[in-house]
Amino acid sequence: MEKKVAVLSVYHKEGIVDFAKALVGLGWKIVASGGTARKLAEAKVPVMDVSDLVGGGAILGHKVVTLSRELHASILADPNSEEDVADMERLGLPWVDLVCVDMYPLEEEIAKADCTLESVIKQTDIGGPTMIRAAAKSGRIVICDPADREWIIQKLKEDGDIDLGYRNQLAAKAERVVAEYVLASAQYRSNGSYVGFIGEKVRQCKYGENAWQADAALYGMDEYDPLSLENFELIMGTAPSYNNYCDLDRLIQVITHIYRGLAINYNMELPIAVACKHGNPCGVAIGTSDDAIVTLRSMIAGDTRAILGGSVIVNFPIGEVEADLLMTFLTENGKRRLLDMVIAPFFSKTALETMSRKEDKCRCLENLALASDLQLAQSPRFRQVRGGCLLQDNYTKILDLRRSDVVKIGEATYQQEMDMILGWAIGSTSNSNTITLVRDGMLIGNGVAQQDRVGACKLAIMRAQDSGHDTEGAVAYSDSFFPFPDGPEVLYEAGIKAIFTSSGSVNDKEVFAACKEWGIIVYSLPDKDIRGFFGH
Repeated sequence: MEKKVAVLSVYHKEGIVDFAKALVGLGWKIVASGGTARKLAEAKVPVMDVSDLVGGGAILGHKVVTLSRELHASILADPNSEEDVADMERLGLPWVDLVCVDMYPLEEEIAKADCTLESVIKQTDIGGPTMIRAAAKSGRIVICDPADREWIIQKLKEDGDIDLGYRNQLAAKAERVVAEYVLASAQYRSNGSYVGFIGEKVRQCKYGENAWQADAALYGMDEYDPLSLENFELIMGTAPSYNNYCDLDRLIQVITHIYRGLAINYNMELPIAVACKHGNPCGVAIGTSDDAIVTLRSMIAGDTRAILGGSVIVNFPIGEVEADLLMTFLTENGKRRLLDMVIAPFFSKTALETMSRKEDKCRCLENLALASDLQLAQSPRFRQVRGGCLLQDNYTKILDLRRSDVVKIGEATYQQEMDMILGWAIGSTSNSNTITLVRDGMLIGNGVAQQDRVGACKLAIMRAQDSGHDTEGAVAYSDSFFPFPDGPEVLYEAGIKAIFTSSGSVNDKEVFAACKEWGIIVYSLPDKDIRGFFGH
C-alpha cells in the first residue's frame, strides 16, 4: 500500500517537528516547503521538499513556492473521477491526503502602530490560503489550527483515518480562518470602508429575548479577552439564556467602569458588588476596605425589590457567609431571595450548596479574571440595524476628576468625589437619559431611560425613597447637561448636595448660578468630552 502523503507548510514552527514525527510513525510520507522542510530535516525527519514535487524551487523572492499546478492537482484531484485518476497516473503525481498550513502573520502586522501598506503587503500570504481552501474544497484533512494536531493524530492512531464529519468540521474552520484573514486585509486596505464580523457559536440559548424567537446563540469573536462571555464558566444551574447573556455583558460594563474609575482617580482596588435587572444597575456598592460582607449588604439594600430575580456580579470570592447574605439579607422572615445569576471569581462548595434551589435556576458563573483583570473592553461596538449595522468605538472614556479643566462650583469632600466617580460609572453604563443617586459608596436610586432629564431626576428620587433611603446629602450624576435649572431644582428639593454633570447647554450659566444659590456643589466637564450616553 502506498504511503499517505501530508503537505506541511507553516510560518510558525512550534510543534511541527513532533507532529511530523507522529505522522511518520503512522506510516505517512511528508512533503514540506522551504523553511518547514529545513526545520524537519534538521530534526532528522524524513521529508521531501515541495520543490522536488513541482519541478523547481521558490521564485520571485519566495513569493511563489506552493502555487503550482502539480501540488494543487495533488490536493484537488477527485479519487472518484476516472479523468482525475488518469491525469494523476499520467503525470506521476501523489495524492495528498493531509494539508497542514498556517499563514504569514498579516493580522499581527496590521495591529502594529507603525505598519505601512508595504509591510502589510509583504505579510499577505497567497500560497497558504490557496492550499487551505483547496484542501477544504476537496475534502482532505486540512489543519490550520495547531490545537487540532493532537486530536487528529489520536484519531489516526485509533481509526486509521478521519471520517467525513470531522473532515467537514475542519474544512469549515479552514474557510473561516481564511475569511478572517482576507477580511483583515480588506478592512485595512479600505481604511475601514469594508467591515465584517466572523464569530464562532460557543453557547446555544434555549431561545431568544422572547420564547417565540427560537433560534438564539452566543457567538465568540475574541476568546483572548479574559472577560469575553465565553470565558465565564457555568458551575451551577441551567444554561444562561439570551437575556442572561445580555445582562452579563452589562454587568461587566458596570463593574469594569467602577474598577477603572477608582484606579485612575484613587489608585485603589476595592470590593465591588453590582446587581442588574433588565440590563440596568439596581444595586451597586464599593467597600472601604477588603470587607466583602459590608459591600454585599450595601448592594442588596440599594433596591431590595428590584434585585428580586436579578443578576449579581462581584470581584471577590463567594463563600458560605456571602452566599447566605445574597439569599436572605433583608428578606421577610429570612425567606430565600430568588436570583437569576451570580457571577464571581470563585465559589466555595458550601456557597453553591447554600445558593442551590429547586430546578437549579440560580445560575452561578465563575471567571478568575474578575479578581485581577477588570479592564475595559477595547474592541469596537456594533449594533444591527435594518439593512446594516452601526459601528462605534467602545465605551472607554474614564471620568478623571484630577483634570485641571474640571469646572467646580464649591469644593466636594473626598467622599462626595468618590461618589461622583461611582455615580458616573453606574450612570454611564445605564440606558440614557439617566440620573444616578449615590451616597457613601452605595447606589440609592437610578433613574434610567427617561425621555427628559427632569423625569430622570424624579424617577431616581422616587426609586431611592421608595427603597427607604434618605436622599438628604446624596450625590447625583447626570449623563448629559441640564438644559434648564428645573432638573437641579428637583434634586435640590430632595436634599442633593453635590452633582457631577457635563456642560454644553446654552443655559449653563443659568443652571450653574441656580445651583450655587441653592448651595449645591457642581463639578463639570464638556459634554462633547464626557457625555455618558449608553444603550440607545
